[in-house]
Amino acid sequence: MKRCEWSEGHPLYIHYHDNEWGVPTHDDRTLFEFLILEGAQAGLSWLTVLKKRETYRKAYDNFDYTRIARYDDKKVAKLLNDKGIIRNRLKVSASITNARSFIDVVEEFGDFDSYIWRFVDGEPVRNKWRRVNQIPSSVPASDAMSKDLKRRGFRFVGSTICYAFMQAVGMVNDHVVSCFRYKDLP
Repeated sequence: MKRCEWSEGHPLYIHYHDNEWGVPTHDDRTLFEFLILEGAQAGLSWLTVLKKRETYRKAYDNFDYTRIARYDDKKVAKLLNDKGIIRNRLKVSASITNARSFIDVVEEFGDFDSYIWRFVDGEPVRNKWRRVNQIPSSVPASDAMSKDLKRRGFRFVGSTICYAFMQAVGMVNDHVVSCFRYKDLP
């Protein structure tokens, strides 16, 4: 079975590639999870995040953004002592700020899904890359998303992080055309 070459070499990558990456996602909790994990990944490998993902889910109340928005200094200290997550004070702080901003977006748009998918006009962008090295790290849509998220108070949402988020949640299909998942996804 032919896969995108980045996914080879580790079972977590293979599972993520085959089952999640590029699958259109419309569940707000899952969208929030990916927003936080993509921000946590900044400067690190995605494999590092995948290895810590289950611990993140436990430490972050299964990415319940309404609970995370209420985290206090005691909870922050607990997170910063949890070896199972990326213990970066700025990233932990950003996750709480982002939960609060996420709630504001939900209040304005009814759900985060309606807000975020408008950056691709509600439909996945189906690219036709032949090689992984053709895939960009950002596009005008991720630039616009980043700018708007920052305006709304989100942090760790640069254009590259936004594009990785778009790939993760299926807003773009960046599987190479020879990958078996390319044909399965919109």
